[in-house]
Amino acid sequence: MSAPHLPVLLAEVMAALALRPGDIYVDATLGAGGYLRAARGYGIAQAYGFDRDPDAHQLNADLAGLADVSLIRRPFAELEAGLADHGVAAVDAIAFDIGVSSMQIDRAERGFSFQADGPLDMRMAQEGMSAADFLNTASESDIADVLYRLGDERASRRIARAIVADRPFARTGELAGLIRRVIGKAEPGKDPATRSFQALRIHVNDELGQLDAGLAAAERLLKPGGRLAVVSFHSAEDRRVKNFLRDRSGSAPAASRHQPYANTGPAASFERPAKAVRPTAAEVSGNPRARSATLRSAVRSAAPPWPQREGRA
Repeated sequence: MSAPHLPVLLAEVMAALALRPGDIYVDATLGAGGYLRAARGYGIAQAYGFDRDPDAHQLNADLAGLADVSLIRRPFAELEAGLADHGVAAVDAIAFDIGVSSMQIDRAERGFSFQADGPLDMRMAQEGMSAADFLNTASESDIADVLYRLGDERASRRIARAIVADRPFARTGELAGLIRRVIGKAEPGKDPATRSFQALRIHVNDELGQLDAGLAAAERLLKPGGRLAVVSFHSAEDRRVKNFLRDRSGSAPAASRHQPYANTGPAASFERPAKAVRPTAAEVSGNPRARSATLRSAVRSAAPPWPQREGRA
């Protein structure tokens, strides 16, 4: 079975991972399996595919029976525990493809899309708090904060006020319709509900917290010389990845020109990151969802991983 969706920046991700025969590879976001299937063509010894969405495992059921593939139903924040269950403590390459997948968006019953009516769900793991649960119980200020902080929605207060006045909500169509009425005419080519739906999805799935934990786990798991590749589609996600690699590589700017060597923290756990990569016009033309993708990558140094800060990955 071949994956039904096009993996974004596939050639660029494979180049960044620089897979070699005998490598242990981790696909932290299995999705439709595009990266993992491509990785197997490089003679790797073993591939581990993580995804908290049971639909991803069903979609890749043909991979589960292969001797060189293990599929693990866990979020990527739990990379270490999932690999430990398989007796693995160090790996050669890890790839992340952050955010919602095409297979999730395209199925109206999952509740991710404002373009087709479905239950107001948005849960990647298909368990826990749904988007409807949050909107129907949270305070107006909490809703507004989520829409503004995670969606850059300038009309967050007006939308939150309207949600509280009109709730309960059960369907994506109900919510999208309300947002469109509140905002009115949006910027050309963009649905007024885009930012709010994005914000709710990120909040319901704790995507930024997961990303922080996943990056720190990758730092601990990668061998010296191990390669990390992260594709993100949202500015908040990309900023986190950029800052993580900048800090861990010792590339953070000095506090001032008078103190150019002020960084006295841990030794750099990654070499200087490669330049960010964006999709070509040809790829965007063939796969419009690639438009906002950014790939960042770096190579693990021999320095120990940085200590975890309290309350953070």
